[in-house]
Amino acid sequence: MSSPTWHSENGYPEYPEIKGVAWLRVGVRGFFVFSLLIVGLLVLLLVRLIERPIFGVKRPWSPRITQFVCRNVLRFMGIGFQTQGRPMRLPGALVANHASWLDIFVLNAKDQPYFVSKAEVANWPGIGTLAKATGTVFIARDRKEAKAQQQVFEDRLSAGHKLLFFPEGTSTDSLRVLDFKSTLFAAFFTESLKPISHIQAVSVNYHAPEHVDQRFYAWWGGMDFGPHMLQMLAQRRHGRVDVVYHEPVAVADFKNRKDLAEYLGRHVKSGHYLAKTEV
Repeated sequence: MSSPTWHSENGYPEYPEIKGVAWLRVGVRGFFVFSLLIVGLLVLLLVRLIERPIFGVKRPWSPRITQFVCRNVLRFMGIGFQTQGRPMRLPGALVANHASWLDIFVLNAKDQPYFVSKAEVANWPGIGTLAKATGTVFIARDRKEAKAQQQVFEDRLSAGHKLLFFPEGTSTDSLRVLDFKSTLFAAFFTESLKPISHIQAVSVNYHAPEHVDQRFYAWWGGMDFGPHMLQMLAQRRHGRVDVVYHEPVAVADFKNRKDLAEYLGRHVKSGHYLAKTEV
């Protein structure tokens, strides 16, 4: 289940030096964003103290807190947000292209999914804590763990959770959509999940601010998180992100995981403003 990091032949964007009033924007925006994250996390943990003993793995209330926080993080940062189509209300998962750490906020802003992430993320400072608190499903990149991961998927879907993962296996520069890997789709072809599961393709389109590198919002390869976050906070006038929700499909309509992955990948590309392809 290895997922090699994607690297661009054109290198990384060149960001302007932050100085003067830009640092004021960093301070003001940073204060509101991080205050919202901290308060949201505390409220979520308090709600879970009540939610967990009553509902167990089910989370009828806390995902609403996550959604509220993520939508308002985008507002505080000044990033425009709009959607086309609707998130499905069927059991199963969403799959999307992956371009940035901002995807977490973007895909939570309209819906209440549970992200599927590599196991290493659980140990990342700050991000790991937020991921655990919001119910992220952590998976190991080891084929020996496939059976256990299948059981985790079954348990979470049985609890009414809608999963979300990135089949590209890595983030890119936001200008393209890589071919989907089919590994994680295998869990949905089990005897118990195949008849009831649906998958919805989601296209995430970042539009950079005027006169700025088109890859402005992307975060990939060996880019450092801190400097990228500072650029997001320092930007005078932001662009926007558009999210396209495609029609969900039934897993039972596909012969195998590779056919399903290829079909969903084409649909994600069809809704990407630079990666158009025939559907």
